[in-house]
Amino acid sequence: MKILVINSGSSSIKYQLLDMDTESVLVTGLVERIGEAGGVLTATTYPGTGKEKLTRLETTIPDHSTGMKLLIKQISDQQDGVIRDASEIDAVGHRVVHGGESFQQPALITDEVVDAIKANVPLAPLHNPANLDGIRVARQLFAGVPQVAVFDTAFHQSMPPSAFLYALPYELYEKDRIRRYGFHGTSHKYVAFESARILSKPLAECNLITIHLGNGCSMTAVQNGRSVETSLGMTPLEGLIMGTRCGDIDPALHAILHRSRGMDIEEIDAMLNRESGLKGVCGMNDMRDIHAARQQGDRLAKLAFDMFVHRIRKYIGAYFAVLGRVDALVFTAGIGENDREVRKAALAGLENLGIILDHEANGRRPGDWLRISAPESKVELLVVRTNEELEIARQTVEVLG
Repeated sequence: MKILVINSGSSSIKYQLLDMDTESVLVTGLVERIGEAGGVLTATTYPGTGKEKLTRLETTIPDHSTGMKLLIKQISDQQDGVIRDASEIDAVGHRVVHGGESFQQPALITDEVVDAIKANVPLAPLHNPANLDGIRVARQLFAGVPQVAVFDTAFHQSMPPSAFLYALPYELYEKDRIRRYGFHGTSHKYVAFESARILSKPLAECNLITIHLGNGCSMTAVQNGRSVETSLGMTPLEGLIMGTRCGDIDPALHAILHRSRGMDIEEIDAMLNRESGLKGVCGMNDMRDIHAARQQGDRLAKLAFDMFVHRIRKYIGAYFAVLGRVDALVFTAGIGENDREVRKAALAGLENLGIILDHEANGRRPGDWLRISAPESKVELLVVRTNEELEIARQTVEVLG
């Protein structure tokens, strides 16, 4: 069964074609600068097999329809493609950022599902419209092919009200659906499933703390396989310190900045989302640059790093209290998978919680996964490479039965 996974952004389409009989990637690619000058399609066929072939095409891509046609042509090109034609695609899986309370599971796309996604646009005004563009075009180009929406928020819909509600007037939840939704759910679900496999336990018996660290960061407490608490909130601004996002702050800051600096709400929102986090503290949002600056004695780079790992440790302690028993801590995403210094610093001083790092193992390069806990550690420490596209494809297969 061949599944095409589509992740549509406002000016890009990330795609991957998978053979789900073997869960192998046939092609992975990106169409970017849609609607801008200098559009680009890049693709890699048979990645990781030793038979890789790279494709790069520069052309004008005025809209998502043109971009989708380009990627279909690339997939089925007689010289560079991996299938004869689009008729070999059995289903299309779409990443949708926000499902609100409408979707606790992936959904077969119908007109009613599209309307429900549209109704959640106010909750994700930058993302859901772009996701809808991808769905609209794919339904036109793949008429008769089943298509499935997989929601970033769905995994967290198992949180109890005591975890997802804010202590605000209750009518704000009833009328405006103001609550914590959480994001990165596709990644957290994938690494939870893989961690259970590594631990040789059913996921329904696993208590995990999954730690997704990239330019965007989040943590989730997984109890008996279900999300019961997560760090991102109604928007992807709450929680951990991120590349350019502040994470947790005093909500009165908005009023203070308005009074003291005359900033309006749009300026404050832009600052908190795009000029804060690691970038706000030290001027850099790439952890590799921060490490290099720390080694040169940059005081603010060291401060940004220390703040970053302190917030992670704080959430680890909080989620221990939520779960009571923890089988494993799981690091994933760009920083979580590749940055041994962040993992080492984030886990330092947690021996009383039964967390003991194997420093030699932590220094190794992970493959699909790596165990970094010492033999005497009561809690397993894992690094698991996330694969959101495979998770979307898996959920697409599940929906289709």
